This record gives sequence, structure tokens and C-alpha cells, in this order.
Amino acid sequence: MKKILVIGYVWPEPKSSAAGSHMMSILRLFKQQGWLVEFATPAQTTEHMADLDSEGISSQSIELNSDSFDAYVAKYQPDIVLFDRFMMEEQFGWRVENNCPDALKILDTEDLQCLRHARHQAHKSKREMTRSDLFSDIAKREIAAILRCDISLIISSFEMSLLLETFKVDTTLLHHLPFMVDLAMLPVKTRSYSERKHFMTIGNFRHAPNWDVVLYLQELWPLIRKQIPDAELHIYGSYPPPKATALNNSKKGFLIKGWADDALVTMEQYRVCIAPIRFGAGIKGKLLDAMIMQTPSVTTSLGSEGMDFGEIWPGIVADDVAGVVAAAVQLYNDEPAWTRAQKNCNTLLAPHYDSQLLGEKLITNIRATEHNLAQHRLHNFTGAMLKHHSMMSTKYMSQWIAEKNRL
Repeated sequence: MKKILVIGYVWPEPKSSAAGSHMMSILRLFKQQGWLVEFATPAQTTEHMADLDSEGISSQSIELNSDSFDAYVAKYQPDIVLFDRFMMEEQFGWRVENNCPDALKILDTEDLQCLRHARHQAHKSKREMTRSDLFSDIAKREIAAILRCDISLIISSFEMSLLLETFKVDTTLLHHLPFMVDLAMLPVKTRSYSERKHFMTIGNFRHAPNWDVVLYLQELWPLIRKQIPDAELHIYGSYPPPKATALNNSKKGFLIKGWADDALVTMEQYRVCIAPIRFGAGIKGKLLDAMIMQTPSVTTSLGSEGMDFGEIWPGIVADDVAGVVAAAVQLYNDEPAWTRAQKNCNTLLAPHYDSQLLGEKLITNIRATEHNLAQHRLHNFTGAMLKHHSMMSTKYMSQWIAEKNRL
């Protein structure tokens, strides 16, 4: 039986973040193949982590910078190792290479950290992102990790294009894998316009783009409520810090709700999901949840990036204060416009987020790459070069000699 080792950056929290939900969908896909799946991570356990045992997935705590991992992975001898984000490949990839050289190595990027960082830097400086922002040390590390792996999972079509066209990564190393949605579980019908009220947004408060959305909504909300005096904005998300709960103001209709037990059930209660995202990367779980529950959304072009595939957005996309406010008011008050937006939800979901189709494509790619792994790696000379020990050996040898001479 094929053995899979997934090395996680954190324990998966499917009810706290889109990343956690995406990771669980990948783990379940591997289990559906009849494979043995083990999840290992150096992270601390959390209150919202998934019950992996109930999913038939074993788990293991591992240490950073410790030879104990070598003994562990040599004994387990996985056929496939999946790294959750490039930092885990940096830490454990070379150890896997030493102990399990024939294991297929997959990197799940979740979203491109270098893109998110570059946009964050530009946003803080109140300017457009530049090429020098993007070509940062983080980018060098992340692209190197992609090149060292056999397959990298890329969640956004925009990020696929960025890697291919800007970073010149070979297409054979990349696999586009958006969020996987079980279409058979989609609700046929959800609450109507008249059965819903208020605005909402949701997102883990520890994620910088989500916290920025909360701060931006502080600026936008008075302008929206001036035109819809009886409306409220309800903000959900895991791990709300004191600085977030301090913003709660019932008189102004700006309510910090915190943890939502079920994001989908919560989403259905509201007339509009508002997510004016100003920086970040990947694709947005809150907007996918809105589509699933047929809740029209207001977001930015960055929020819809990599999700709309050139089709009509199920809501309104706007990029400045006046535009977002006007979009929110129109979508909330105009029932015909709201109904049209609601109908567009399934237009995007069915062709682009079908878990069965996406899962089959990934498994097919994995099997094909395994079958031709030696040739696949020969084709990736840059990756082989980056794995070679000599890339930094001259630097460290020189430093060692200098230190020896100093002593």
C-alpha cells in the first residue's frame, strides 16, 4: 500500500481558515485512493485542529533542526512526501532527499508567500507593487523550493501565469489545484433576498490581509450605513485579538462576532458578503463559501483574482472607497440585481471547483510523474543544481576556516 507523508506548517484547522480546509481536502483525496496517510508537523496543537484520527489519518509530532526526523522518515519510508508551504520544504526537504531519495516530492504552496509579501510591502508604503518588491529574498527561497520539488500545487490561475511567465518555471513542475468543492453536497436552494439581512465578512484574524479588511471596513462602514441605516455588519473569524474585539460597536452596527461554528450555515443568513481585500495572494475561501451558499459578494479585483476565470462575478467588483460603498448599497437594496448575482454563483462553481474532476487530474499527474520520475528529474536540471550540496559549501567552508584562524 502506498504511503504518504504530509509535513504540515500547522495542524489543519478546516473551520478556521481556507488553507486548513484545502489541506483536509487533499488529505481526504489521498485516503480515497486507499493510500496510508500520515500527517507530521513541528507545530503546537490547537483548539480548532481537525480530528485526524477520525479521518483514518495518523499523525506525528516532529522537531525542527533535529536528526530525530532522519530516523523517523527513514523508518516510515514514504512513497510520496507533501510539504505544506515552502518553509517546510526548506527545513525537511534535504532530509527527505537523504533518506528517501526515490520518494515523489510535492509542494503545496497554498498561496505564493512572495506575492503576498510583496503586495503587503507595497500596501504599507501606499504604492503599486514593483518588480523589486516581487523579486525578494522570500521569492528566491520559495521559487527554489518549487524547483527542488517534483510537483508544486498552485491554487490560483493568476499565480500559475506569474510562475510561468515572470519566474520562468517549467510547466511540468506546476499543477493548478483550486479549492475542491463536492458539487453533490451543494444546496439546491438557499434563503431568498427577503429572508436575509445585514452584511458579513469572515476570516482568521491572524491572517494579515483579513485584519486589513477589518480596518478598511472601519472606514467604509459609516458611508454604507448612512445610506442603509438599519443594516449591520457582522465580522466573523477565529482568534480575534483584543484590538479586534475593542472595535465592536452595537450602536454603529459594527459587530465583531468572532468564531463561527459553521461558516456555511452562517453565510446563508446574510444578504451580502463584503470583502474589500487590498493585498494578499491565492484565492479567497470566504468568497468561495459565499458562492456555495449563493450569497452575493462585494470584493476587489484582487479579491476575485484567480477565481472568476473571465466569467461574470456573482456580485460586484470595485477597487476604491466610492466604488465599494456604491456596490454594497446597490447589491443590498436592489433585489433584481441581487437575484442575478445569486444565479451566477453556480456558473462559476460547477466548471471550475468540482472536487471529483480536480482530484482525478491531480492523481493522474501524480501517477504519471511517479512512473517517469527519473526522466522528470533529468528534465529539471535547475532543481538538481539547487539540491547539490556545493551550492553553499564554499561560503561555509570559508567561514569555518576564518573562524578556525581567528581562534
